[in-house]
Amino acid sequence: MTAMDSWSFKKRDLVTIPNILTYIRFLLVAPFMYFFLKERYLLAGLMIGLSGLSDCFDGMIARHFDQVTPLGKILDPIADKVTLIAVAVCMLIYMPAILPIMLVLVTKEFLMLLGGFILLIKHITPPAANIFGKVATVIFYFTICVIIFLKAVVHYENIVLIIISTVLVALVMLVALAQYAVMYFRLVGKDEEKA
Repeated sequence: MTAMDSWSFKKRDLVTIPNILTYIRFLLVAPFMYFFLKERYLLAGLMIGLSGLSDCFDGMIARHFDQVTPLGKILDPIADKVTLIAVAVCMLIYMPAILPIMLVLVTKEFLMLLGGFILLIKHITPPAANIFGKVATVIFYFTICVIIFLKAVVHYENIVLIIISTVLVALVMLVALAQYAVMYFRLVGKDEEKA
């Protein structure tokens, strides 16, 4: 099987449980933004919480039931990035002061998406999420849910706490980006050695 064959999609790949969970994550983006911008923070928190849970379970189910597909490997990181950008936009509207931090997060996601796209063009399978990437995602979802919960339920809003927690998320994501960069250049280097 060639690298190109490994990236061909089959119709049955469209309806695996992990891929359906990924579709749900795409669908949750719009209601999250709607509820957040309408200041219905509990419902917004519910949307992002469900998105985070589906993100955790789709990979576990895919590996456990041998339902890892080329389509899933492409859609899963795109769903992550679409969700993060949606959250970044909402948080910037909510608190413009965190613009520099959100720019770091969005840049990191863009670079990872670009790197994955380049690997696909070279017919190289992008690496699966590593532990730093998974931890970064969990911290991201947890932080956003806590911020929304405090605002909606307790009516507590501490700008310093929000900035500190967002900086923490950014730092963890930058560590994940560095790890992915190492894997990216290693894969590209091996490919060039074969050529």
